[in-house]
Amino acid sequence: MNPQNKPSTPSYTINCRMTQEAAALERLCQVVRIRGFRIATMAVETAGEHLDIALTLEGTRPIAMLQSQLEKLHTVAEVALAAGSVARSRSA
Repeated sequence: MNPQNKPSTPSYTINCRMTQEAAALERLCQVVRIRGFRIATMAVETAGEHLDIALTLEGTRPIAMLQSQLEKLHTVAEVALAAGSVARSRSA
């Protein structure tokens, strides 16, 4: 099979605000991994007592399921799927 012909994986951008707490980022990354997504890019900024996180994720599972699971984390204040974030990843 030619690797250039493999189907591309959907890509999503999520913006998340969470309380700055020990191991908060680790829990966020664990939920992303367990729910079947791969972090393509991650940008974190400190905003007072919060962390503002922009994630670009790749995965074939429903993004709404991941969003729901992230909202259940006690340190997460807000999770928003960026408008028009569903895109096809670049081919290698």
